Amino acid sequence: MLSDKEILATLEMVQNEHLDVRAVTLGVNLFDCASDLIDTLTENIYRKIIDLANDLVPVCNRIGAKYGIPIVNKRIAVSPIGVVGAPFDQEQMVAIAKTLNRAARDVEVDFIGGFSALVEKGIAKGDQALIEAIPEALTVTERVCASVNVASTRAGINMDAVLKMGQIIKKAAHLTADADGLACAKLCVFANIPQDSPFMAGAYHGIGVADAVINVGVSGPGVVKKALDRALASDPDSDLGHLSEIIKKTAYKVTRVGELIGREVAEALNIRFGVVDLSLAPTPNVGDSVGEIFQSLGLLSIGVHGTTAALAMLNDAVKKGGAFASSNVGGLSGAFVPVSEDLNIGQAAEDGYLSLEKLEAITCVCSVGLDMVAIPGDTSAECLAGIMADEMAIGVINKKLSDSNGFC
Repeated sequence: MLSDKEILATLEMVQNEHLDVRAVTLGVNLFDCASDLIDTLTENIYRKIIDLANDLVPVCNRIGAKYGIPIVNKRIAVSPIGVVGAPFDQEQMVAIAKTLNRAARDVEVDFIGGFSALVEKGIAKGDQALIEAIPEALTVTERVCASVNVASTRAGINMDAVLKMGQIIKKAAHLTADADGLACAKLCVFANIPQDSPFMAGAYHGIGVADAVINVGVSGPGVVKKALDRALASDPDSDLGHLSEIIKKTAYKVTRVGELIGREVAEALNIRFGVVDLSLAPTPNVGDSVGEIFQSLGLLSIGVHGTTAALAMLNDAVKKGGAFASSNVGGLSGAFVPVSEDLNIGQAAEDGYLSLEKLEAITCVCSVGLDMVAIPGDTSAECLAGIMADEMAIGVINKKLSDSNGFC
């Protein structure tokens, strides 16, 4: 049971500190849709998604209104299409992407993930067709997201796949050049991809997971910043150990909110509850920034000396607080550093405090990799592959997730 003080603190988080449920994601297993006829497969996929997801958005809206906690995004993640569509060629893979987009549009979710291939040990025929289809598929659809896992700690790095993804990113950027390379923002290249993440663009429904699950992604960088500011206002000499405890307690509260919402959505839909992903994922709104947390900790800006140590402490505290709050913590669960999605981090890059090299260094201790980074349009595919290979190496050697998302 929560005390009156804890309830009021949670209300303050919602009203003034940008606490929200960032995403409720329905995971859908599509393997029972299998067919060697493309029309049959696409019809099976569409029907299964509609049957399971038709009430997702209304239920999320109702439960969000009930608790006064916004559920910002409603999403779907499906089984890796590289496996589901293994018999089909590049053109037919694009047709599958269009089917996913149509289903997502008809049930009114924001995005659908799972246009994915897992190629860390080699590229199968279906995976090859899907990878070749990614630029067109992400250009002709609005809601489809794609991901490719090119490395794992167990298998190492598939360098052929890394080079191929450099070429794919270039093509995707070219096809959507008039939209600021939007296709690239819907594409993740992974090492050690999680199978239960509700966050796009890398979400997909993993093998070995129940037929349908509800996963919840919660985010609260503004909540963490305000908690640190209050602690330092009352005791300006607080040490990092004390501040770490503040972050843990805040992460606990945020995770409990996510679990409450997720379990109620799952119960209403009669679908199994999966995981809570507590990730400090910012929005471009003032006061909802991961970068501002570093300034609360006393740094001039993210990117200056001390950033890596501060981020390591932040990530560790978030993970421990979330794990204490729920036995169902999964996905990414940690701090995101998406340059173009965070006003403070974007400003740090513009001011010269945050370079690509420093960004790569701090990804060694956060939960993700290079995220939403704009680079010059004349960057070669080989250079892109080199950047990604370095990031994949960080994930493989450190036995952690690493990704490259949103190169544009």
